[in-house]
Amino acid sequence: MIFGLSKLTLWVLTGLVAVTTVFFNVYMFLLSLWNKKDKKVRSPSETIVLALAVADVTFQLVCYFWMTMSEVDSTCYVAQVFYTTLLLIIFSFKFTIVWDTSFLTFYYSTKLVSTPNHCYTQIQAAILKHVKLAVFLIPMCGLAFCVPMTVLFHAKNYTTSGLGREDCGVLLPKTSSAEFYDVLFLLLSDVVPGLIMLKCCISISVHLLLHLRHMKASNNGTHPPKLGSQMRVIQMSLLLVANFIVYFVVDLYANYQFVVNRNTSIGFTFFITSLYTTVTAMVLIYGKKSLWKTLIHDLNSCLDEYPCLSCLKLPEHKTTSQTPATFKN
Repeated sequence: MIFGLSKLTLWVLTGLVAVTTVFFNVYMFLLSLWNKKDKKVRSPSETIVLALAVADVTFQLVCYFWMTMSEVDSTCYVAQVFYTTLLLIIFSFKFTIVWDTSFLTFYYSTKLVSTPNHCYTQIQAAILKHVKLAVFLIPMCGLAFCVPMTVLFHAKNYTTSGLGREDCGVLLPKTSSAEFYDVLFLLLSDVVPGLIMLKCCISISVHLLLHLRHMKASNNGTHPPKLGSQMRVIQMSLLLVANFIVYFVVDLYANYQFVVNRNTSIGFTFFITSLYTTVTAMVLIYGKKSLWKTLIHDLNSCLDEYPCLSCLKLPEHKTTSQTPATFKN
């Protein structure tokens, strides 16, 4: 038990979060497919978003299935290899989700911030040129990095929680080499992509400050500077990084309790990751103006069927003549 939450409570909360996670990601995935015109090539950001949505939904379904089995099979009658395989899949998709989010933030920073370093620019261009290959290799790498757990970690049928309940099929690091691998995996799955996102966040923030200062100087302060579509992308990128920082701090603490004390339900880490995927999907929908407007319209249309819920309706902006966007999201 952690923060006073039992396994049953975590199972219920994760189920509620799972509904929102699947809804927002499936909504984003379907609309991204439907909005694609035949004569246009899908942008790298849309490719990454589609891959992230698939990873989020798959993670949530497998994760909740494992939590349900662990809750039903409280005495761990089912073979350990079944639970262990599910956990490896869950951790590999957790790896994929974090790296896809990092990759997406990296993409937006390359579009918003220009760098004078020619070598760095060439590396960016090479990565973005093979974006489809990258989103395919990320889950493959996640699975490859998780497989050594079956060899290095100690095979144990359960971990004890604060209430004496059991998590079935969990592998725990027992030797020094396994503990070293656990630290290495945490660095590769959380710290390294987090540093990339933090670097992109700093670059975007500096770009925003310089751009606002330049625009303020150019109009002599006669009217507030406007960034148009860039501002929405900047807000989305910064929100993605802020969401990851909160997730990383809590997940790091949960992993410390799990590895060192070994008395914490692993379901808490899955619950935190589920919250992270839900917030990420909502931020991405907000960042894509067409998706955000469509979501608000669909929500208001559903509320129109229930007059008693009219107070929950969100304001819709009237369509006006659009000026050429400075940045294509």
